[in-house]
Amino acid sequence: MIRNLFLGCLLCLLAAFLAPNVDVGRVHLEFFPGMLYSAASFGLAALLMLVYGKRGKFRHRDRMLDKVEWTGEETVLDVGTGLGLMLIGAAKRLKSGHGVGIDIWNRKDLSRNGADNLLDNIRFAGVHNQATMKCEDARSLSFGNASFDVVLSNLCLHNIAKQSGRQKACREIARVLKPGGVAVISDYKRMREYAAEFERAGLDVEMCGTEWLTTFPPLQILVARKPG
Repeated sequence: MIRNLFLGCLLCLLAAFLAPNVDVGRVHLEFFPGMLYSAASFGLAALLMLVYGKRGKFRHRDRMLDKVEWTGEETVLDVGTGLGLMLIGAAKRLKSGHGVGIDIWNRKDLSRNGADNLLDNIRFAGVHNQATMKCEDARSLSFGNASFDVVLSNLCLHNIAKQSGRQKACREIARVLKPGGVAVISDYKRMREYAAEFERAGLDVEMCGTEWLTTFPPLQILVARKPG
């Protein structure tokens, strides 16, 4: 997406300077200066996403993890783990606990997305004793009821195209969460939809404020606790 935004910026600049005025039959098109504004919007979006990808995502991860009162003994599930951002961050807070990251590793969602690259990141971070991975769909988890103390998910659930599928994923998260456990979910859209489904599953939901300045796209955090 970052690449495509930069390409959009470049194309708009080329249109503005190489073909500022174009006649198509009786229609007269003026690309200058209008295309400069489009170029600026594409370029700014790409730059903000790049800054988030390089720095902001780590601060956002820590904000999510700080919603959990860690003892170090937790069992953790990271739904849509990708390259392990949340899984590795959680694993570093564990002592005798263990984290599992699940994904289907769709490369359209994240560049270099793949199980092999995740394993490389786990080894590089030195948390191979605290973290493992499984190839699973969030809508159909193989884990038993009440298997995890903590469930994490960042920028994952919106990738499920159908609302019924997203609702099923939320119900699966609620199902595998232990009584007294907590789910911390972050996304840039459909957060009210997730909250409603967690509430229907009997969880207590807290919606945290949107991070407008430090994430791009702006991300919101949802905390859902299962009564114990």
